[in-house]
Amino acid sequence: MLDNIDERLGARIKIERELRGWSLTELAKRSGVSRAMIHKVERGDASPTAMLLARLSGAFEISMSTLMVRAEMQEGMLLRKRQQPVWVDPVTGYIRTHVSPRSSTPIDVIDVVLPPGKRSSFPASSYAHRKHLVWVLRGELVFIEGETTHHMDEGDCLELGPPNDCTFANETADECRYAVIVLREA
Repeated sequence: MLDNIDERLGARIKIERELRGWSLTELAKRSGVSRAMIHKVERGDASPTAMLLARLSGAFEISMSTLMVRAEMQEGMLLRKRQQPVWVDPVTGYIRTHVSPRSSTPIDVIDVVLPPGKRSSFPASSYAHRKHLVWVLRGELVFIEGETTHHMDEGDCLELGPPNDCTFANETADECRYAVIVLREA
């Protein structure tokens, strides 16, 4: 059994690619990620960034959340805190915890902690074919959706519009915690 998140993600990316009958070259073309980097990630030799995962999941036409759930979790009705998969972006220190259990319910709940002064960007393909809500639980978040900037405070909740390149930014000296709720394809 694979024992770390990078290995599990790499194995899942390879499975998704092979299920589609794609070569490394085809996935590289569709995602904009180099063939060499995809190969390193699939082998578990490189820690993927949030942007890289977003590009690959977009190429597969699934959400980053769905990709991670497929890599991380077994089915069940209860997902205890100690079992919730945690992933840390090696570039920003962004901490992503998948809170909801993997089940037939087409909803994913993700808890994110964005360190002070950090930002994380995702391509429009990350938001295609699904609905997203962003709910600020603690701190302040600047959310840039295409050409629109939303300044969000604790308790604010935003439904994303049509797919756009998006950036989550914490422009304060304190960490920001927010939840992303995704209505995924069943």
